[in-house]
Amino acid sequence: MENAVTTDVVIIGSGVSGALLAHRLAKQGIKVLILEAGKTVERAQAVSTFENALVKVPESAYTQTPQAMFPRTDQPHQWYVQAGPDIFKSTYLKVLGGTTWHWLGTAIRLIPSDFNTQTLFGRGVDWPINYSDLEPYYTEAENELGVSGDAKQDQGSPRQSAYPMPAIGQSYCDQAYIKALAQTPYEVTPTPQARNSVAHNNRPPCCGSSSCIPVCPIQAKYDATVHIKKALAAGATLMTESTAVQLLVGKDQQIEAVRFKRWDQSEGFIKAKRFILACHAIETPRLLMASKSSMYPKGLANRSDQVGRNLMDHPVQLSWALSRAPVYPYRGPQATSGIENMRDGAFRKNRAAFRIEIGNDGWGWPTGAPTSTAQQFARAGLRGEVLDQAIANQTSRHIRLGSLIEQLPDPENRVSLDPHVSDIYGVPRPKIHYRIDDYVKKGLNAAQTAHTDIFGHIRATEIQHKQEYEGAGHIIGTTRMGHDAKSSVVDANLVSHDHKNLMIVGSSVFPTSGSANPTLTIAALSLRASDFLIEQLRVGTATKKVQ
Repeated sequence: MENAVTTDVVIIGSGVSGALLAHRLAKQGIKVLILEAGKTVERAQAVSTFENALVKVPESAYTQTPQAMFPRTDQPHQWYVQAGPDIFKSTYLKVLGGTTWHWLGTAIRLIPSDFNTQTLFGRGVDWPINYSDLEPYYTEAENELGVSGDAKQDQGSPRQSAYPMPAIGQSYCDQAYIKALAQTPYEVTPTPQARNSVAHNNRPPCCGSSSCIPVCPIQAKYDATVHIKKALAAGATLMTESTAVQLLVGKDQQIEAVRFKRWDQSEGFIKAKRFILACHAIETPRLLMASKSSMYPKGLANRSDQVGRNLMDHPVQLSWALSRAPVYPYRGPQATSGIENMRDGAFRKNRAAFRIEIGNDGWGWPTGAPTSTAQQFARAGLRGEVLDQAIANQTSRHIRLGSLIEQLPDPENRVSLDPHVSDIYGVPRPKIHYRIDDYVKKGLNAAQTAHTDIFGHIRATEIQHKQEYEGAGHIIGTTRMGHDAKSSVVDANLVSHDHKNLMIVGSSVFPTSGSANPTLTIAALSLRASDFLIEQLRVGTATKKVQ
């Protein structure tokens, strides 16, 4: 390891968890190096790339390269080696700022019962922390990301403070649901979003471009480059286009260095006091398993044999219909309201919970509208003004619901290394074993029933339900946290049970999925971990714990 770079902390990955940690640590004068496999995104170029893409999926704004491959929604077998029996459909990016570039911006909290599903419902496992442990960090995360919301609507997650910005205005489409569902069990509330409703943190308010997925053209929506810039200003160092390919272990089971390869295939090493894996729930276990040796035949941090296991998502039930009167979709953020009171109850002993997202994107997700609508009418022979009127009449009435279904941890749902196919650096590609169980299927069916009922209240016609689940883009599990080193990968402070100078952050540490979009919880856990690590580095001991 001649000419190895030396630092206090190396963070592998530059998404929301890595960026927040880098900023917090650098502010304390800790020497931080961020290692990112991808390259810097030019926002205007990403917008242009998406506009010119023939196939418009969440990844279309970002160019794949052999040196930083990532999965695409429309090509589930391109990067993942899918071993079935079901297809894993969620994706991520390898760029500076990570997957926050093409996330929707939904920033909701888990509910208290999500932390204790085994105790309460006999399902999944309990977290080693409770909602009350994370509540103050949820508040910090909302302030750091800049969340717009209505604190009067806690949506089942008790809170002690207001949001930093008022809620994004509910759309005309949302208002139609609010009116139709007023006397029903379905409570329509504004969705908290990491998107500016007013000018905030030197970023403009949302301009309503309706392209949150895949790219916000003005950065009104939070992405992790916000905190990457802050971390660099505080003294952190950044290395892009540099992929971690192996962690090396020294004496006392401590991680000694990370070996990385640059896009030109040259190689380097980084030595540090602490190593933080912040490279998502697919790439984190992949790196740990790729670091196997004769001493660690199952890979690092894997004495429990839990690395890569318990892969989860929020399988989505999509339904769409035509409203009786125009609701004018395809404007504003792609979702501004939801129905959150379906997320908890004794029914969780038997079937999955779900949250319902009310779409402002019409039939865009399920059918590719409005382009597909124009094609449909054109194929039917409509031309000129008649075609224009038909498109305007139908697309103005497109409505869509999407329910995000809770998924339980299953050790057989996992990421492993494919023995036959590797990337450009010689690291095996991720092999995905994935199955939708009866618990999720019952949740999907319940969501479909709820959608039909809701559409009935709004007097919609031409109701359709997608018969196959979709991926939510929420890749959860694979290095879960827990008290017991025999059944988990990291402890309550996100420190590896096996290597005391190794931390793992991100959604991979979630023991269960709940039904909330995971980003705000990722951020809260990362901020909590930063407090622990700062104290640990300050006193030079691993014994003090955050309470």
